[in-house]
Amino acid sequence: MSLFAAAIDRRDSDSIKWGKYAGRDILPLWVADMDFAAPPAVLAALHRRIEHGVFGYGGPWPSLTESVLAHLESEYGWTIAPEWLVWLPGLVSGLNVACRAVDGEVLTATPIYPPFLSAPHFSGRKLNRVALSCTDNRWQWDMGALQQATSAATKLFLLCHPHNPVGRCWNRDELLALAEHAEANDLVVCSDEIHCGLILDADKRHIPFASLSPEIAQRTITLMAPSKTFNIPGLGCAFAVIANPALRRRFEQAMHGIVPHVNVLGLAACEAAYRDSGDWHRELLAYLAGNRARLAEVVAGLSGVSMAPVEATYLAWLDVRALKLAKPAAHFEAHGLGLSDGADFGAPGWLRLNFGCPRATLDAALQRFARACHAA
Repeated sequence: MSLFAAAIDRRDSDSIKWGKYAGRDILPLWVADMDFAAPPAVLAALHRRIEHGVFGYGGPWPSLTESVLAHLESEYGWTIAPEWLVWLPGLVSGLNVACRAVDGEVLTATPIYPPFLSAPHFSGRKLNRVALSCTDNRWQWDMGALQQATSAATKLFLLCHPHNPVGRCWNRDELLALAEHAEANDLVVCSDEIHCGLILDADKRHIPFASLSPEIAQRTITLMAPSKTFNIPGLGCAFAVIANPALRRRFEQAMHGIVPHVNVLGLAACEAAYRDSGDWHRELLAYLAGNRARLAEVVAGLSGVSMAPVEATYLAWLDVRALKLAKPAAHFEAHGLGLSDGADFGAPGWLRLNFGCPRATLDAALQRFARACHAA
């Protein structure tokens, strides 16, 4: 039996995902939080840390830093220096800090993870948006539209890589085109790479944006975390990789007085995830790929709904515009399924479905999904 087949009851717990629909017969497949237990090595590391008994202020230690460096080198062929690391309590904090650290207007592409749209607002920055295009059932960049959306005042480009919610693993040519655009327009790029460990296609590989060239590294803030890949978001541990010393200082200065220290349990979990959880990770990817295939099979058999292939993440981006629903998310909730509303991502008429759950849960959800489509 797969490690990931067992259903863990998260109702009546601290789970935001499941608590949203407490007391209602609604399966939650919305927020990006998998219903799987953390890797055994992570659980063992947490037990050891708890048994120590003291939880004072903490910070990263040498073997933790080394585990991050070794992971980036082995997984992506990306060699970084220890001093490039800036630890954060979460990736969303990093997005908001980046917007505060870089003066000027902000550019991003929609549909997009909602904090990309809110962080510039919270920082008092003007946000310029460009729409990704979906041609031949494949999400792509419209470089002409990207140039049009870039003004002389634009200084920061927020990149989602791999992309949430469309599930693209941007390839080298696409990344090089974005890098050329950043250099030509003198943009700092904040690259959210939190889903980098969730590439589901065996023939694809995550390429850190900053690894494209030394020149690109000098204008890039890379945001990463073990939280999505190893399902430990509640432990609050992430980091930025910033090669440029001046940019790193600006980023750290923007954190002062606002961003708290990282949770010591999160730091312990991070080391165990990167250093000792490779086998678990490989099994996870295989299980998610199976879930993806099951979802794609069901969607292909339904009229009025479609989805582009999901190359990365455990999130499917569903086009339900043809169902002509006034409130798509509410319609599916009425049929027992809690999905993320595309309007929050800048794309009304779409829904995001999280398939990071046991197959039995997914099958039950897909039955409800089909009923909801037929009832539209």
